Amino acid sequence: MTELFSNFAQYIIVFPLTFLAGVVDAMAGGGGLISLPAFLIAGLPVHNAIATNKLSSSMGTSMATFRLSRAGFIPWRQALLCIAAALAGSALGARLALLVSDYIFKRLMLVILPVTAFYIMRSKPFDRPAMELEKKQVLLRSSLIAFCIGIYDGFYGPGTGTFLILLLSGFAGYSLYEANGMTKAINLTTNLSALTVFLINGKVLIPLGLAAGLCNIAGNYVGVNFFKNKGSRIVRPVMLGVLAIFFIKTLTEILSG
Repeated sequence: MTELFSNFAQYIIVFPLTFLAGVVDAMAGGGGLISLPAFLIAGLPVHNAIATNKLSSSMGTSMATFRLSRAGFIPWRQALLCIAAALAGSALGARLALLVSDYIFKRLMLVILPVTAFYIMRSKPFDRPAMELEKKQVLLRSSLIAFCIGIYDGFYGPGTGTFLILLLSGFAGYSLYEANGMTKAINLTTNLSALTVFLINGKVLIPLGLAAGLCNIAGNYVGVNFFKNKGSRIVRPVMLGVLAIFFIKTLTEILSG
């Protein structure tokens, strides 16, 4: 009876938070900053929480990627190159994580995050039209961004989608809509890659992950609708909120360590 109540409590905790994570992720990335803690709060061991979160987030990101692709927001030629670059960067980042302590990296993020927030507020990168760049420049910049953020994703990870949207729109010449679409395609690929490893090693709690995935799909569906209708008006405040959560999370980890 106690185990049944415990399982029920897990679902009650995880469902609303994974829905909210889906809404946020569809609009501005960074949903993992909400969904992963949800699984930890529900009492899952760290590796099971990470693995089960990959299942639910992969389901939600699949929904967002499909709908953004249908809306014409994903330039697939460029996206495929970025996916390959991100996968290569993620593999390198994972190797670095085995060699380097994240002590310095977390402290560096305490500087990067406020600067990023300041850039979003002052330069208004989402309100201006996409930069006019040559195709070679667009491919070079976007693949370089995907590779570098891929390294970050493999090494540390939180906020990857938010940084991708920001950089692809601010420095690679993509519109906000294309940047978000490409980000979802990249995130889906890296999530599925990681999920495969976790499934092979038996770390995914499949019933909980599938149920949470349905909530995440619903959240992504709602989030895509907000994104398509509101555009930059909704993305900026959501993105700033994600960065604030990330900053608090990183600072808390440093202080508690």
